[in-house]
Amino acid sequence: MNLFQAVVLGIVEGLTEFLPVSSTGHLTIAEKLLGLRTDDPAVTAFTAVIQVGAIIAVLVYFAKDLARIIRGWLIGLVRPSGRGSEEFRFGWLIILGSIPIGIVGLAAKHLIEGPLRSLWVVAFSLILWSAVMWWAERNPAQNKGEADLGVVDVLVVGFAQCLALFPGVSRSGATISAGLLRGVERVTATKLAFYLGIPALVGAGVLETPKALGQGVGALPTAVGTVVSFIVAYASVAWLLRFVSTNRITAFVPYRVVLGIAIIITLSAGWLTAS
Repeated sequence: MNLFQAVVLGIVEGLTEFLPVSSTGHLTIAEKLLGLRTDDPAVTAFTAVIQVGAIIAVLVYFAKDLARIIRGWLIGLVRPSGRGSEEFRFGWLIILGSIPIGIVGLAAKHLIEGPLRSLWVVAFSLILWSAVMWWAERNPAQNKGEADLGVVDVLVVGFAQCLALFPGVSRSGATISAGLLRGVERVTATKLAFYLGIPALVGAGVLETPKALGQGVGALPTAVGTVVSFIVAYASVAWLLRFVSTNRITAFVPYRVVLGIAIIITLSAGWLTAS
C-alpha cells in the first residue's frame, strides 16, 4: 500500500466511521477502486487499525465527559458511598453494552475477514438497514436521556452493534436506530453509539496492529492513515452531534439506497468484482 492509498482510506474512514452510512462498506468500495484486494488479511488489518484514529478523535472530543465517567466509576469501585453516583452507574452500562460485540466479534472473526467482505453484502446491507433507520425514526417516544438509560437499553444497543459486522449496516446506524426504538432521544442515542464504539474499535485495532505492520502494509502507511482518520473523524463527530440535534437520521437513507443500487448495477454489469 502506498501513501496516497493510505491517505484516501484514512479520509474515507474518518468521514464515515460515525455517520450512519457504514465505514466498512465505504472502505471496501474505496479499496476496490484503489486496486486493493479486500480479502487480503493485511488490508483488513489496516482498516481495523486506522479505526483507532477515529476512536482517538472521540476520546479527545468527549475527554471531559469520559474523564468524569471513569473517575466516578473508579471511585464507586473503592468507596461504597460513590456507588450511587450517575457516573458509576453509566460506567457499568457502557461496560455491559460493550460485551456483545466483544464476544460476537471474536467468534465471527473468520467471517468478517472473509465472506462478509463482499460488495454484494455491502449493497444489500445499505439498502435493507435503511428501512430499519426509517422505522426507528417513526417511534414517537424519543424522550429518554442519559440518566434514564437502563440495562435493557444498553444491551439492546450493544447487540445491535453486532449487526455492524455486516459491511453496509453501519455501527452508528445500528446503534442509533436501536436507541431510538428503545425510546432514547436522538442526541443521547448518538453519544451512546460513540461510547460503545470505543471499546469495540480499540479492541479490534489492538488485535490487528501486528498483522497490519507485519504483512505488507508497513508502519508508515498505517501511521499516515491513522492520523488522517483522526483529523477527519474529529470534524465528523462534531458535525454529526449538531446535525442530529435538529435532524432525523432518515436524512441519510436516500444516499444509502442510491449507493446500494449503484453497487448492484456495477457488480451486475461486471464493472467491479464483489471481492
